[in-house]
Amino acid sequence: MGFGQLPYDVAHLLGGAMLLCSFVMLYQRRLQALVTALAAQGVLLGLAALWQGHVQGAPSLYLTGLIALAAKGVAIPLVLRRLLRQWPPEARVEDAPVALSLLLGLALVGLSLLVALPVTAGARAMLREDLAVALSLLLIGLVIMATRRLALAQVAGLMTLENGLVLAATGVAGMPFVVEISTAGLVLVIALLAGVLARQIHGRWGSLDTALLDPHRGR
Repeated sequence: MGFGQLPYDVAHLLGGAMLLCSFVMLYQRRLQALVTALAAQGVLLGLAALWQGHVQGAPSLYLTGLIALAAKGVAIPLVLRRLLRQWPPEARVEDAPVALSLLLGLALVGLSLLVALPVTAGARAMLREDLAVALSLLLIGLVIMATRRLALAQVAGLMTLENGLVLAATGVAGMPFVVEISTAGLVLVIALLAGVLARQIHGRWGSLDTALLDPHRGR
């Protein structure tokens, strides 16, 4: 492997590892393991942003990467784990449609490749791969949100979706610094709102099963 290929290979490895974490989340029924996979994905996102900062010569991406590492790799998972410890053990496992979720995830990754690669034809290889992985993460995040009933699992899906958006933003060379900071700030806002929503649901109904909200639609 030549040094000219190294930037692409490292970026490809980090993006692929993030995608693998999303499939681990699709597979997991235990919320503790799901949060662990989400934390690993956050760490990988931060490393991917730091690597893009090095490759692109963009110091502003270093700040984006550090924010992602601190918020998505450490702070948010700690808050979710603390919330989990307040639940009884039987409430930490969700009866999720794992097989269906994995099949949907595989199909959407294929769709992402079919859409992203032709659209970005002529762009540099690293950008094409990042956008394909980012679109896959976004769609898998939607699958997690659609197939899970517990609010905490849906928070994980929302964060996976947002991870895809951040990965896409950091992969585009010359992204304005204000956009990078706005994207990083959006991570914290979404996490805060998701945490407040989860606490509201748990405090009101004693559970984070969003199916309990169905009888109250339209009120």
